[in-house]
Amino acid sequence: MQGSKVRLRIGFDAKPSVLPQRQLELICPLPSGVDAPQRLGALPWALTPDQLEQAGLTRRSWGAAWLLLLESGETLGIGDFADLVCGGTSAAQLAACWLELVGPQAWFRFKQGQIEARSAAELKPMRRERRLKQLQEQRQQEWQQLLRARQPVDLAVLPLEQQQRLESLKQLAAGALELDQLEPELRQSLTALHLGHDRGDLRHLLVDLGLWDRHHLVSMGGTTWSLGFSAELEDEAQRLLTLHTEDLPGDGERLDLTAQRCVTIDDDDTRDIDDGLALERRADGSLRLWIHVADPGRLVAVDSPLDLEARRRGSSLYLASGNLPMFPLCLTTGPFSLRAGMRSAAWSTWVDLDHEGDIAAYGIQRSWVKPTYRLSYSDADDLIDLAPPEERDLAELDQLLDRRRQWRVRQGALLMDLPEGRIRSHDGEPTLEISEPSPSRAMVAEAMILAGAVAARFGVEHGLALPFRSQLPADLPPKAELDALPDGAVRFAAIKRCLSRGLMGTQASPHFSLGLPAYAQATSPIRRYGDLVVQRQIQAQLSGASPLSEDDLQELLNSFDGAVREGIGISREDQRHWQQVWFEAHKTSQWRADFLRWLRPQDRLGLVRIDDLAIDLAAECPQNAQPGEALLLRVQQVDSLRDQLKLVALAS
Repeated sequence: MQGSKVRLRIGFDAKPSVLPQRQLELICPLPSGVDAPQRLGALPWALTPDQLEQAGLTRRSWGAAWLLLLESGETLGIGDFADLVCGGTSAAQLAACWLELVGPQAWFRFKQGQIEARSAAELKPMRRERRLKQLQEQRQQEWQQLLRARQPVDLAVLPLEQQQRLESLKQLAAGALELDQLEPELRQSLTALHLGHDRGDLRHLLVDLGLWDRHHLVSMGGTTWSLGFSAELEDEAQRLLTLHTEDLPGDGERLDLTAQRCVTIDDDDTRDIDDGLALERRADGSLRLWIHVADPGRLVAVDSPLDLEARRRGSSLYLASGNLPMFPLCLTTGPFSLRAGMRSAAWSTWVDLDHEGDIAAYGIQRSWVKPTYRLSYSDADDLIDLAPPEERDLAELDQLLDRRRQWRVRQGALLMDLPEGRIRSHDGEPTLEISEPSPSRAMVAEAMILAGAVAARFGVEHGLALPFRSQLPADLPPKAELDALPDGAVRFAAIKRCLSRGLMGTQASPHFSLGLPAYAQATSPIRRYGDLVVQRQIQAQLSGASPLSEDDLQELLNSFDGAVREGIGISREDQRHWQQVWFEAHKTSQWRADFLRWLRPQDRLGLVRIDDLAIDLAAECPQNAQPGEALLLRVQQVDSLRDQLKLVALAS
């Protein structure tokens, strides 16, 4: 005894416990002079589970006792009740009756040692509640069994409750729901299976259940990219397909350049071709450079349904499995593209360079062009290198644009071309594709930068608001310090860490790494909404209409800047995911890597470059690693469903 409480040993395992006296009921008193046993199976009762099973308590006797007490209205003590239903009052019989009475049975009321039968009216709701509870327990068991089995399921044949729970799990795995937002029973079932706190565990479970695409992009969920183009927008695109063959306002004012030899140069798999190059040999022997850019604005009116959708997207989305276009595909690969042998609407920029490579004169106007042929970068490299007499335009274009590039270098431009590796997805399988720097890639890139510089100069000279791109000056390491670093990726890493992010505004400012006093992206209006805005502002200026003011243009830029950033985030998540998938397939391999710089030295996290993959990656590095040091890289941990990739670099 401890005051009002009693210290006991309960059950066959003699579990120590302390209970209030009021919770105790005397079932069978100890024989006179016998001390309390230390456990249930000890003398004087020596009870065993088998004895309780064989105490004579049956369902039939239980029902008969209920009818008897119900009809008589009597109440009985535990001894008389045991004698009635079991035919005796042994310790085993008393214990068996007591255990049944205090269990989940509903037939009898057991209170203060007295037992009475409940009425049929009382039993009915209790039975229903009991049945409902049993059904709920059964459903919960079936739910737990479904999760434990981890086998593919057919949602259509599952109960609605399980369908809803699985949908909640998908939202939890995607980050759209938090654990504490789930219904209590679902949360409890996850806790029982040690799930819920790690979204990666949930994604693995959902993949096993066939309910989660292992390459699902969480950041893409709920965005305009996940919805595709609506049926109404596709119908509008088909209408424009028909319209593009007709004469439209302004077509008669376009300069006809269809007789000009124009070439487009792109990757082999590019289908939306938005720029082309041409060379004009003038009567005085000079060479004029032409840069032709697609003109989707001929068909897509401001604030039209397709224009508003393009604004919502901000740009095309670049994924490992392919690109999701800003406009419907039938337009981007059809009338918007500068296709070989097809007359196409374009914006054409001509430029005369002086002997130093500066812009001596320029012009911008709407045109008709008809590209003579399309080249891959590899084909273009061959023509530049061989310079056959019948195809010398490309070699001369390369010389012109190299002169322009060297002019920019003298203005402070930074050239940091390196092979670039990117993981692609073909039928769900990751493959590594490496783009090598080449004369044709450098030539096309320089032409696009030149067109952007011309557009920006036009804006400055006419006081025209454009979405100018700029970059603040950087305080680079001293030349001697840079020269001491290995040329290439290591030196470039030291420079890049000093560069600030690019800025966009409605007033022109210098762009440090391009070496330009002003710059505006203007050569991808099929893929970037901002480039389409540049074309429309220039058109308004040339036609005498009213271009957008700085304030109005800033408001327009703000309306799609968030979408552009969102797209960049999705593309980065996609590439990071496919890198992880690629490393899962190569997790036993090792690679030679060069240490570039520290990211978080306190965590030994550094940036390394794997030349064989042409990729820069974060890795755990030796504590005293120095830029340019050769390391041996291996995968320590990778799980694409958990967004995990841990690389470890060791001294080689």
